[in-house]
Amino acid sequence: MFIFSSDSKNSDSMVSNRDIETIIGKGTALNGNIASNGNLRFDGTIEGNIETTGHVVIGATGIITGNISAASLDVAGTVTGNVTTVGNLSIHPTGQLVGDVRVKSLNIADGGVFRGRSEMDVHAVAPQA
Repeated sequence: MFIFSSDSKNSDSMVSNRDIETIIGKGTALNGNIASNGNLRFDGTIEGNIETTGHVVIGATGIITGNISAASLDVAGTVTGNVTTVGNLSIHPTGQLVGDVRVKSLNIADGGVFRGRSEMDVHAVAPQA
């Protein structure tokens, strides 16, 4: 089962539930930086930077205030901060991202919001967590 869609044709950047190693649930609030080598999902509120060599999913109830560095990022919630990925950044219909991004590819669905500058970097270096 995929996080945002069960349609396998649209799942290139999706991370399956079984591949998520860390979940911060709805109703949970953290203040501080997070460093990881695994895939992360956030449905709660985070104030701090996130750095991982894995994939990051921000669920519809997730609110992140801080910079994110990851292999790829799916945003269905709200991110306020700069983003760097070596892969894809997808902003889903309920997603909002306010900040500058440096990514390999950028997808914004109808209804998704992006305010900032974007730089496409096909030679991005993997984040070091």
